[in-house]
Amino acid sequence: MVLDKKCGFVTIIGRPNVGKSTLVNRIIGQKIVITSNKPQTTRKKIRAVYTDDRGQVVFLDTPGMNKPKNKLGDFMRGEADRGIEGVDVICYLVEPSSFIGDGEKEIINILKGLNTKVILVINKADSVKKDDLLPVIESFNKETDFTAIVPLSAKTGKNVDELLNVIYENLPEGPMFYDEDTVTDQPVKEIAAEIIREKALHALSEEVPHGIAVVIEKFKERESDRGMITDIEATVYCERDSHKGIIIGKGGQMLKKIGSNARFELEKEFDCRVNLQLWVKVNKDWRNDDKSLSNFGFTPGE
Repeated sequence: MVLDKKCGFVTIIGRPNVGKSTLVNRIIGQKIVITSNKPQTTRKKIRAVYTDDRGQVVFLDTPGMNKPKNKLGDFMRGEADRGIEGVDVICYLVEPSSFIGDGEKEIINILKGLNTKVILVINKADSVKKDDLLPVIESFNKETDFTAIVPLSAKTGKNVDELLNVIYENLPEGPMFYDEDTVTDQPVKEIAAEIIREKALHALSEEVPHGIAVVIEKFKERESDRGMITDIEATVYCERDSHKGIIIGKGGQMLKKIGSNARFELEKEFDCRVNLQLWVKVNKDWRNDDKSLSNFGFTPGE
């Protein structure tokens, strides 16, 4: 086995809504992780695999590091904390602000206790003038030493190649972990569930999205006269009866909108026609119920 390639694991961490998932999708070149402008969109560690002539980088996208407000939050924080264990490089994403709040200081203190290379990634660098980045760099440099500092824009892709160069410089040589065509290790059912949840996040009002979970009840491929069709049946769970009404909408219009947008994305993802059916059920306060969390794939301590 050839060992002259650079290969390793890289975790992307940061506060909620700094653009971690957007960066992963930009690097891979396709949607691997769902995104929205609402905090706590990412709930689990997700592996995304980037391979080129230099080697292979296995990225771990993690939930935003935040103080938990319920048992789901405990699980998410655990996912973020476990995501920095045993990796070769950590990319710490921040926004271009020289103010370092308590949340950032908590993350920095965690990083100080690790013997791992840390790259400070200043995302949304295109939103400020170049000269305004210098105080940001100075503020973070005062807190701790970083292996490298890379300003970039995950949204536009500016300087993302430079980040990849720095990552490869700091990875060990070794064999690839996945074949070169792999881009994620997520099961197709989980990808489908996340796409449906993303469309719900985009469509619903502020108080509803945090309390929804999507479970795929059926995922079956079949041949038809017009080619392959994937039949997907999914249940959208929410925490309150009032939320159920919001998700369904007047005359079922909101649920139809979510389903239509999800179907469009699923057909792009799976490259076939999709027959999607959605239901909505109430599971009261599921984010604080161990059994419900386990049923939905969020098992604390795993």
